[in-house]
Amino acid sequence: MASLKALKIRIGSVKSTQKITKAMKMVAAAKLRRAQEAAIAGRPYAERLEAVMASLASKVGVTEGSSKLLAGTGKDQVHLLVVATSERGLAGAFNTNIVRAARKKAEELERQGKTVRFYLAGKKGRVLRRFYPDGIVADHELGQHKVLGFDQAREVADDLIARYEAGEFDVAHLFYAKFQSALVQIPIGQQIIPVSVPTGTVSAANDGDAAVEYEPDEEAILAELLPRNVAIQIFRAMQENAASEQGSRMTAMDNATRNAGDMIKRLSIQYNRARQAAITTELVEIISGAEAL
Repeated sequence: MASLKALKIRIGSVKSTQKITKAMKMVAAAKLRRAQEAAIAGRPYAERLEAVMASLASKVGVTEGSSKLLAGTGKDQVHLLVVATSERGLAGAFNTNIVRAARKKAEELERQGKTVRFYLAGKKGRVLRRFYPDGIVADHELGQHKVLGFDQAREVADDLIARYEAGEFDVAHLFYAKFQSALVQIPIGQQIIPVSVPTGTVSAANDGDAAVEYEPDEEAILAELLPRNVAIQIFRAMQENAASEQGSRMTAMDNATRNAGDMIKRLSIQYNRARQAAITTELVEIISGAEAL
């Protein structure tokens, strides 16, 4: 009887868990559509701004007075990896894949003799403390905001730029998950400080004879656009992460719901067999007692 009772309790527990995972799947599915639309709508502007910055960086002469966001520090020794993750778990491999991509980049840089530091934007990135206990320079928690907007991205960007100008690092890389579908989220790593100039862009600029005039002058334009570009790239990462998180959570909760259903079936079979065995035993005892009389 104790076994029957334990099985019944376990079946009830799994059914309760299944209700929770099913509800979480429905909530994630409802949030996914809005997050997906926002991520897709924000891509053209962020990608175009990044291309414009690369083009300007290749055409504008770098002088002593040029912004460090464009010219760099003149060194390539200290790399800061900005790891953007979610504030909550139960989202499948979403956070794990971002952290894995950041660790892979860190190991690659360390093999080259570079110094690596981490800037965490999201609670789930704290797992990196286990691997780099002395390498975390900031832990920027975003959980107090119900919906992440451009103000939060600018807050992170302003902090990064202040640290950069203070000489804390030479290059910053941003890691996040680009949303492709509810089943596929691609970990992305991109350089955001200083402006990354692709080799092809530089060659094209050097080969071209066209003169470019800026109004106002290029220094004024870059002074406005360079910090904004950092904030926009971080905001894009937040939007992509929001969609990727909900897609990954919806998939994970769907799998969990189906696994719970399979477990309930197996436990129900065990319960029915144990119940039949108990009934058979009781009948045998009754019959044996009657024959003894």
